[in-house]
Amino acid sequence: MRIPDKKGTIPTFKMIPGLPLCPGTAILYFRNSKAGNPGMRTDKPLELKFAFPLKALNGGLFVSRGCGIHPTRTIDSHELIFVRSGMLGIFEDKQRFELKEGDALLLRPGLRHGGTLAYPPDLSFFWIHFLIEKESKTTKSQQIEIPRVGRVAEPQRFAELCLRFLDAQESDPGNRLRLSLLLALMLAELAAAPKSSGPEAAALAARASELIAVDSLDQDFSAGRLAAKLRCNPDYLGRIFKAAYGYSLTRAIHNRRIAQARKLLLESNLNIGEIVGASGFGDIAFFRRIFKRHTGFAPHSFRKLCPRRHINTE
Repeated sequence: MRIPDKKGTIPTFKMIPGLPLCPGTAILYFRNSKAGNPGMRTDKPLELKFAFPLKALNGGLFVSRGCGIHPTRTIDSHELIFVRSGMLGIFEDKQRFELKEGDALLLRPGLRHGGTLAYPPDLSFFWIHFLIEKESKTTKSQQIEIPRVGRVAEPQRFAELCLRFLDAQESDPGNRLRLSLLLALMLAELAAAPKSSGPEAAALAARASELIAVDSLDQDFSAGRLAAKLRCNPDYLGRIFKAAYGYSLTRAIHNRRIAQARKLLLESNLNIGEIVGASGFGDIAFFRRIFKRHTGFAPHSFRKLCPRRHINTE
């Protein structure tokens, strides 16, 4: 087996005699103790059997035409809604919600829900229907608590999970387990959303997050300039921001810029140079390095992901 060189180049290599592996190839290699030959290769696939409580049904991406309202109805499944852009006004039973970009909501089966506001022209949201089946005894360590409504810490990453779900639904519709596992990742993201401490610190951290979302695509934007704009000590701002969101200001700025680059790679025809400028990076080499660190992909490889999706406008 050959190790990638210092430049990160991964050449074609051979892990097992007669089995060439190229970049993007995966293999499961395990010992077969019963055969008395440790390390023996076998073509038999690894089989996993387990009970999984989630059963994904279907999903889609709603894109508003600037008219209409969410229908009022009662369904027999759970529904996950994640707002990609605009604002969605919706109620469930006696509760009303106004979901903005980056917000997620879990609707429960058997409860009446519907729209409270007409669809604005900039509204788009992902929706996924699923069931929770009865399961055997589960230990406390295997359980997660998912808020019914909340803000996603990294909306673009969550949106990419939704796109992967829609792509899998179109390309491999019979593989319900794959869809359910992708749904589980989304719910785990919701459960892991960090909690901020202290109302004043939370408000300052939230204001910093808002400014990062709006201003960080400017190439001159930095953590120092953000602190100056908020008239606070940079170290203090960095500490309360990390306590609230779980990562540093610099990473938040990179996250926003990479999120914009991801969106443009998946949803536009701009070339790499144009995307670098539009996402706040001033240098293509630096962009490629940060992008691969965040995503594990080179930009051109990332662009090939998730080509299929179900889109509805009604």
